[in-house]
Amino acid sequence: MAEMFIIGICVILLVSYIFDITSKFTKVPSVIFLLATGWLLNQVGGLFNIIIPNLNVVLPVLGTIGLILIVLEGSLELELNRSNQSVIKKSALIALLPLVIIAIGFSLFLYYEWEVPFKQSLINIIPFCIISSSIAIPSAINLTKDKRQFITYESSLSDIIGVVFFNFATFGTAITLSGAFHFVGQFMLMLVISLVASLVLAFLLAKIDHHIKYGPIIILNILIYEISKIYHLPALIFILFFGLILGNIDELKHLKFLRNVRFTKLNSEVKHFKDVVVEATFIVRTLFFIVFGFVLKTEDIINTDSLVWSVSIVIAIYLLRAIFLKLGKMDMQPLFYIAPRGLITVLLFLSITPEDRFPYLNESVVIQVILLTTFIMMIGLVFEKKVKPEMLRFPNFKKDRHPEE
Repeated sequence: MAEMFIIGICVILLVSYIFDITSKFTKVPSVIFLLATGWLLNQVGGLFNIIIPNLNVVLPVLGTIGLILIVLEGSLELELNRSNQSVIKKSALIALLPLVIIAIGFSLFLYYEWEVPFKQSLINIIPFCIISSSIAIPSAINLTKDKRQFITYESSLSDIIGVVFFNFATFGTAITLSGAFHFVGQFMLMLVISLVASLVLAFLLAKIDHHIKYGPIIILNILIYEISKIYHLPALIFILFFGLILGNIDELKHLKFLRNVRFTKLNSEVKHFKDVVVEATFIVRTLFFIVFGFVLKTEDIINTDSLVWSVSIVIAIYLLRAIFLKLGKMDMQPLFYIAPRGLITVLLFLSITPEDRFPYLNESVVIQVILLTTFIMMIGLVFEKKVKPEMLRFPNFKKDRHPEE
């Protein structure tokens, strides 16, 4: 039995690798194949009466580790310099404003029409407002550097802002001004902890001479994240800070703390660390979406009773996205389509206590919103024009040739 299980995992990972490679040509996000593969495995297992343990308990673990690795991978690729100020500001606003508007708008609707307490409404709707970086970032691999950078910033910030907002909604017994001040204090504390811990970990990465060093650094990231969550601190801030510091380590040469660090060696270590993070992310992301596809119930996918809620949420997502992309003077194709929900939506939904659940925003709505937004993204990417190799390397290539754009 153990042998068959190991063989199965290996085959799944190799098939996922093939999906990842072929997505460049098919333009179909690999997550579609992973979800479909997981669902098919479940159907085959049912046909042959194969007894498989409950995998729902595995989802939060895989999801949490996957979220950490995906945000870390994305932040390692972000370059912080003056030339990027515009895209950072736009991505932050487009990540923040639609999220807040949808959350508050739907919460007010539930409050007045269904008499659901506003705090409970927020808790139930916020998971649907967050762009999934675990789907968006890998799907943007074939876009120009400018667009990839925007998607990486926007989806990573959406994850962080969404989780912080969700933590605030679930904090205490009521949403009050004093509670808001207390939460802001926690947020500022996390910023300080993140900065200090990130610099210490960067220093350790440069100084450790043992042949095992990248694994412990990743484990320390997960440990700090989980400890921060226990104290209700916005833990993703630390992951983002750590990735940004390592990805922009040359900008820190003037710090006295790092005056004895050999930056040539550190840059080499960062490159190797990135490679390890990318490989680990691939494995964890594959297992999460395969398991998620496996636990999908066919009746939840085709549940017509929940379609009204699912479609309403999806319409709100893309209506506001179109408005803010236009206001930000961003290229609508294909950015308009890339607003998938996924891993973080599942994680936050699973963390809602039974007494806070709103019955109509159930598992069916979660699954349908994820599938609808992912298929919309797939359609947008399929019709995206093939990008020239030089435009992948030079973000201003198109702009230089067409100043009016």
